[in-house]
Amino acid sequence: MTSAKSPTPTDHSDTPSDSDETPSPAPRASTPSKPELPISAEEAEGDGEAANEEAPEDLDALRSQIAELRDEFLRARADADNARKRAQSEVSNARRFALESFAGELLNVRDSLDLARGVDLAGNDDVIGRVVEGLELTLKQLDAAFERFSVFEVSPGVGDKLDPESHQAMSLIESTDVAPNHICQVIQKGYRLHDRLLRPAMVIVAKAPADS
Repeated sequence: MTSAKSPTPTDHSDTPSDSDETPSPAPRASTPSKPELPISAEEAEGDGEAANEEAPEDLDALRSQIAELRDEFLRARADADNARKRAQSEVSNARRFALESFAGELLNVRDSLDLARGVDLAGNDDVIGRVVEGLELTLKQLDAAFERFSVFEVSPGVGDKLDPESHQAMSLIESTDVAPNHICQVIQKGYRLHDRLLRPAMVIVAKAPADS
């Protein structure tokens, strides 16, 4: 009678268990990059020729633009110089001939005075009256010229108060008829050009008597 063999116990020491070791995940495959296609010699030569063809055209355009801008600059500078010279000439002429119109008006006055000086006073009894009449006309011509150019008299009257802005006191005299610091006599008239004083009126001013 053959005895049955008992089953040989299985050795589990060499067999890895799920609990002992976890298998590592498989590496992810990387996506291959698209290879760059090499440029052929013909294409490279064609690009170079195209660049060489465009470059001269660009340079010519730039040179033309520079020449145009330079020409405009030179013309503008010439215009500015001409304008400056004209302005300087006008200012110089204005200074030299500022009194041209006024001097022209005074020529008539000068002519009238020359005629009056040439009159023979001993020839006729009416000569003196004619000379006086001529002087009156001459003064009217002069007054008209002054008025046309805004030249006004500064002619204070006796009894007017002294104005230091328009009057110049030549002396002081005691007076009982005129109040102190008031004009008692006008020696010479003054004149203004517009609002500017050309010459003050020269006057004598009254002061209080010493015994008052």
